[in-house]
Amino acid sequence: MWQEKDNKLTRQFTFADFSEAFAFMTRVALLAEKMDHHPFWTNVYNKVTIELNTHDAGDIVTEKDRKLAKAIDSLMSE
Repeated sequence: MWQEKDNKLTRQFTFADFSEAFAFMTRVALLAEKMDHHPFWTNVYNKVTIELNTHDAGDIVTEKDRKLAKAIDSLMSE
């Protein structure tokens, strides 16, 4: 579940291994590029943490972030 805290939407995803985590990041990267909205994220082995906020709006959570979060969630059901 996405958590809104400190002007960021944040969620951690856990996968079976690094390859699955990296494949997920690749799918998110293509989606983010298409939406022209790029996340801050970290990856350690099988965990990917994503933070979303809109820099152009003063680093706050906007509808743009919510749309990207929803799109990322849809990748998990594929």
